[in-house]
Amino acid sequence: MIRVGILGAAGYTGGELIRLLINHPQVELVFANSESNAGNSVDEVHEGLMGETTLSFTADMPFDKVDVVFFCFGHGKSEQFLKEHDIPAHVKIIDLAQDFRLRGCQPYQAGMTFTPQCHDFIYGLPEINKKEIAQALHVANPGCFATCIQLGLLPAANLKLINNDVAVNAITGSTGAGQKPSATTHFSWRMGNMSIYKPFTHQHVPEIRQSLTQVQGTLEAAIDFIPYRGDFARGIFATEVVTTDMAIEEIVEGYKEFYRDAAFTHYSDRPIDLKQVVNTNKCLVHCEKFGNKLLITSCIDNLLKGAVGQAVQNMNIMFGCDEHEGLRLKASAF
Repeated sequence: MIRVGILGAAGYTGGELIRLLINHPQVELVFANSESNAGNSVDEVHEGLMGETTLSFTADMPFDKVDVVFFCFGHGKSEQFLKEHDIPAHVKIIDLAQDFRLRGCQPYQAGMTFTPQCHDFIYGLPEINKKEIAQALHVANPGCFATCIQLGLLPAANLKLINNDVAVNAITGSTGAGQKPSATTHFSWRMGNMSIYKPFTHQHVPEIRQSLTQVQGTLEAAIDFIPYRGDFARGIFATEVVTTDMAIEEIVEGYKEFYRDAAFTHYSDRPIDLKQVVNTNKCLVHCEKFGNKLLITSCIDNLLKGAVGQAVQNMNIMFGCDEHEGLRLKASAF
């Protein structure tokens, strides 16, 4: 059994992670840490788990009793936590925040000073880094928008098609903003409403560029990303427009070949929709050609393939389990 601890277990990602792990056949969930909820039962906070677990939150962090720990902190807190706490060298770390997603140069040692650019965390996108993840002690789980957009564009990068600026639009559900209420997640504001935020400046663009460069070799083109807030709870639906004269038949074959062995990412010959992926760890991708414009659509569940589902997939790879363990989930299509 893989002995697991969770830090920051009271938020949306923590709740989804608990939901997956208590049903994972190879996992023993040792502790779910939350200082603000210490002593409260998990199902008091994550009410959808009523009847599923008797686990309570704890302020303790018994790292000597686990094989892997998941960081479900807000962005910037993982780096600070590692400055202030020693985790045994053999304990694997999967960080769901953005602190260590960009490639670094310095090996991890307990107690060392971190910067986001200087670390040994492997970027946890299994579709391109599976071999490295299998050997990693520390994995930086990709961002939700970044996962959806990259998986739409990576086969195009593999075909060397990203030579001009790429127009990207993507809409996300309200859970992508976290559990703490804000003006733009309030039901009365979000319902029946849409808005954009962080146009051209979203924090996930650097990791998208990093992966596209890794696959294509070079990347001079801009990724012009416009994010949207949607009036639904979960899911991301993205469109990416690439300029190319390559025939659609060759492109489709390239996409199918790129994802031939991928556990959860699938090319669809038919147009896709969001409900096909909600409540699953899947990413679906579809391509159409209009003149010299290649329209790519991709969609994921932001809390699963965009967060904890991918984190569990990474854990499975790190411990030599079948990638599908604990992730055999049905889409909420109706």
